[in-house]
Amino acid sequence: MTRTEMLTEDIRRRILSGALSTGERLPSVRRYAAQMQVSPSTVVEAYERLAATGVIRARRGAGFFVTGSHQAPLSLVEKSPDYQQDVDPFWVSRQSLDAEPDALKPGCGWLPAEWMPVEALRKAMRQLARSDASLLSDYGNTRGATELRRLLLARFAGEGLSASIQQIMLTGSGTQALDLICRYLLRPGDTVLVDDPCYFNFQALLRAHQVTIVGVPFTPTGPDVAVFEQVLSTTHPRLYITNSALHNPTGASLSPQTAWRVLSAAREHDLIIVEDDIFSEFEPELSSRLAIPDGLERVIRMGSFSKTLSASIRCGYIACRREWIEGLVDLQIATHFGGPSPMTTELLASVLSSGSYRKHLDEVIRRLTRAREVASEKLRALGLTPWIVPRGGFYLWCRLPVGMDSADIARRCRQHNVVMAPGNVFSVSQSAGEFLRFNVAHLSDERVFSVLRQAMEES
Repeated sequence: MTRTEMLTEDIRRRILSGALSTGERLPSVRRYAAQMQVSPSTVVEAYERLAATGVIRARRGAGFFVTGSHQAPLSLVEKSPDYQQDVDPFWVSRQSLDAEPDALKPGCGWLPAEWMPVEALRKAMRQLARSDASLLSDYGNTRGATELRRLLLARFAGEGLSASIQQIMLTGSGTQALDLICRYLLRPGDTVLVDDPCYFNFQALLRAHQVTIVGVPFTPTGPDVAVFEQVLSTTHPRLYITNSALHNPTGASLSPQTAWRVLSAAREHDLIIVEDDIFSEFEPELSSRLAIPDGLERVIRMGSFSKTLSASIRCGYIACRREWIEGLVDLQIATHFGGPSPMTTELLASVLSSGSYRKHLDEVIRRLTRAREVASEKLRALGLTPWIVPRGGFYLWCRLPVGMDSADIARRCRQHNVVMAPGNVFSVSQSAGEFLRFNVAHLSDERVFSVLRQAMEES
């Protein structure tokens, strides 16, 4: 504990014990410094910290006084997670994000901290601290940092996707990217297609935009194209939102034949496709994409860096027609006043352009391959069957034994501090109740399997 922390705790104890009461003046800086045998600057810092949290307040020329709100923190008790609430598209998000620090989270959608390039991020942060004051204090420009957009452009070129830097904009996150697209292209009552199953937050966000959501059955090679074509003819949707590579939650990747038919149907029915490419860098080799043969004409590519670099340093991107970028930029100004933080984009660009980034990805891909093999074996031993064996990524979409309900299993596991991802949170038609999505990077702790076994026995 530092000297400043020691002083703040001392003042808090005096207030809680009644030695200092509401409205009472604290000892002067010099007097308290002499009493505690510290420098006056240490006392000033402690008092300022207490004032910042509302425990005390400063009166100009008079000193510091105890406020009447000092007991508020004691009366605010965090509500325990409601494990019995409806298991809907918000359930896994709430349980994963609000979980206790010691919770096990095989149902979450990100890699463990120890898998991330933390040292590279720390190095970039140290460099950032020496940057110009404008980088540390100003708003970002409307399209996002040029350097980071150039790095994305180079990645696209390596895949065979031709684009210009004017066709790329940065956003505050991948979720914000999709929200901007929906704000720009959709109106309440429009119809949007999603895969069934699909990433649960696609559904949550689309419901916030008050649109009609239609699910298309997803197969190991992409959407069921016969159903896809039929739905386009009967519902005339405005958008189709999908993951082409390492699909969430199934882990499947689009086949060339399916990609060709989806694009053909989209052209025929004037459908715009949003291709979320967030997992693509976990692929050992590039699979089929919709944006590449389309050339960003009716396919919008979006993504973020939260899976590969850091979920704490949020930044997303959109690549599409140049005229759409102009409208999306204006919308981002209206709703967020500019692009993502310059500090964020500088950090990301620094790590992405370093020689360590590719090594980091290669190591993660290697670890995921091994983790997927081990997890598949252990899950099969419990009676869970992977729907497919993905070519990469960190998800396994597994079927429970006949008669078991994944929502019930998830609730039982959560009571033992284990967060699961039950199938129907991903399903528009609510037809995935027998599935669980597992993140293989979070399955190294044997307690997950013992809790899961117990939950299945009790179900």
